[in-house]
Amino acid sequence: MNDNTIVSVSVLSADFSCIREICSNIETSGAEWIHFDVMDGVFVDNLTFGCPVLKAIHKNSNLVKDVHLMISNPIKYVENFANSGADYITFHYESYSNPIDTIDKIHKCGKKAGISIKPNTPVLAIQDLIGLVDMVLIMTVEPGFGGQGFIFETLDKVNQVRNIIDTNNYHTLIEVDGGINLETSKLVRKAGTDVLVSGSYLFKQPSMKDAVKALKG
Repeated sequence: MNDNTIVSVSVLSADFSCIREICSNIETSGAEWIHFDVMDGVFVDNLTFGCPVLKAIHKNSNLVKDVHLMISNPIKYVENFANSGADYITFHYESYSNPIDTIDKIHKCGKKAGISIKPNTPVLAIQDLIGLVDMVLIMTVEPGFGGQGFIFETLDKVNQVRNIIDTNNYHTLIEVDGGINLETSKLVRKAGTDVLVSGSYLFKQPSMKDAVKALKG
């Protein structure tokens, strides 16, 4: 189990009418990253925010900006998000963009590259890419909406990716996103996760600081 777990706070369910307060609350919570979900209404059945909101968050927070592109053609927008304050840019293997080209584009923009897979996509599909990226994001719910229940079958994928990374001495991080709370965080950490994405759970707690500490174990 990782004793240096990173918590990435998803702002998908945040109230952006008070963006400074949101950023301040996250900064003082002990979380290290801010998770920013970008959806285009095509790749997933939801539409969220884009570069202007990321710029506003970047202006109000020094934390790592963890951008998750749930969009059909991510390579087209890599440069825009890189210039808007992203530190990590993660795209989906299932998107239309060529994975190798997209990884190269992210790295050429001076950013960390991540690749994500949906719950039904096998680890085998990205096995040859794990050593090329800085992070693998394993979706533990179907992407598109916050507040969903954790899919327990995805734990096996965390174990598989952990084994590939350790066997090959890669420095790739494993991130999980979806249904992360006090109970499920223990399971994914035990399976070898480095980064926990949590949004709905954290924003519902009386104290985000206490909740982040609990997620870290």
